[in-house]
Amino acid sequence: MYCATPFASLAYMPPPVPEQLSRTIETLYRTESGRVLATLVRLLGDLDLAEESMHEAFAAALESWTLAGIPENPRPWLISTARFKAIDAIRRRVRLDEAQRDLVAHMESRANAASTGYEEIGDEEIEDDRLRLIFTCCHPALPPEGQVALTLREVCGLTTEEIARAFLLTPAALAQRIVRAKAKIRETPIPYEVPAPQELPERLDAVLQVIYLVFNEGYSAASGAEVTRAELTGEAIRLGRLLAELKPEASKPETPEIMGLLALMLLQESRRAARTSPTGELILLENQDRSLWNREQIEEGVSLVEKALKSRRFGSYTLQAAIAAVHAEAESVAATDWRQIVALYNQLARIQPSPVVHLNRAVAIAMRDGPEAGLTHIDAVLEHGELANYYLAHSARAEMYRRLGRTAEARSSYEKALALTQQEPERKFLQVRLLQLK
Repeated sequence: MYCATPFASLAYMPPPVPEQLSRTIETLYRTESGRVLATLVRLLGDLDLAEESMHEAFAAALESWTLAGIPENPRPWLISTARFKAIDAIRRRVRLDEAQRDLVAHMESRANAASTGYEEIGDEEIEDDRLRLIFTCCHPALPPEGQVALTLREVCGLTTEEIARAFLLTPAALAQRIVRAKAKIRETPIPYEVPAPQELPERLDAVLQVIYLVFNEGYSAASGAEVTRAELTGEAIRLGRLLAELKPEASKPETPEIMGLLALMLLQESRRAARTSPTGELILLENQDRSLWNREQIEEGVSLVEKALKSRRFGSYTLQAAIAAVHAEAESVAATDWRQIVALYNQLARIQPSPVVHLNRAVAIAMRDGPEAGLTHIDAVLEHGELANYYLAHSARAEMYRRLGRTAEARSSYEKALALTQQEPERKFLQVRLLQLK
């Protein structure tokens, strides 16, 4: 039985109390599991084995760090410990084929080197591992729903329950998607690598969609006590930067939309500090203190939007970023160029005619032409039925009724929205709106 610790070259903090350690490990899992898993997949060549050994490493940390303290850099400790756990798992198998024996020998030689001189894995190498894992999970041999579910689970560390809520599925159904995708990777087999330049176009759309969904879950959490989840928005922005750093000759045909998505995320994230009060209450855009907006992120986002638009090869992410840029550059809601925003939504609706895009366009029309016009468009969207259980649609409708002084209808729509939302700050906001109507 191998032991992955202690390493003489590691510095440790004093042993924490059990409750503090449990919280620390939980936080580490949320922020580091994607990086740890990506590197383990490269080292082990097996997604299931990598995931199993990673979980065992986090469990081992609870026991080891209680006595020895937490390493100053826990991520390499977790990677190395998981690698030892994987060696043990392979050795426990009753029969080993030739490939498995070679893998054990290779891993043991690296593990022995690590035990005497701790093998440090650099941040740049870990980020490359994550990019490879993203493209593996988004391989065209996998069905689109499997690509998204697997990447959100394995690369970004979302739980099965969180992903299921985002797709309006049961956790069991979502878990089956992930199981089938893993089996396809194993049986095909799908290579663990960044695709060649000629393969990028068919692979990039799924990758961009996954990053976009991760950011959305962080920007407006599907449930819970907080409006935002900074670890997810930060993770999505890091992944966007990884894509943007692909070699120019490989990414040139797709660069505008990579820039557009990165710009969109930066511009939306720039408002995070102003979106909630110190006690966690939701603050609408019209009431936000714009001095709290992150000007550095806004400047970078606007610059990326301008470059993407100049290419004239942009798509939906760039158009959404352009809308966010108009908001970011306005001094107030009243000073916002709503005509330009409606024009951008018109163009976005032509290339991405989704119900949510039409809903957002309706709200922009209300800001340009008044609540009566907005209500007409919102009702038209709701009549199609796709957003019948989307709380923001009913909340937007209630807001139109409130502005028109139609109190009874406003109350009914707010109550529908309240029944549908699972996010606590949103619930409190809607409850306040209902009280204000009384």
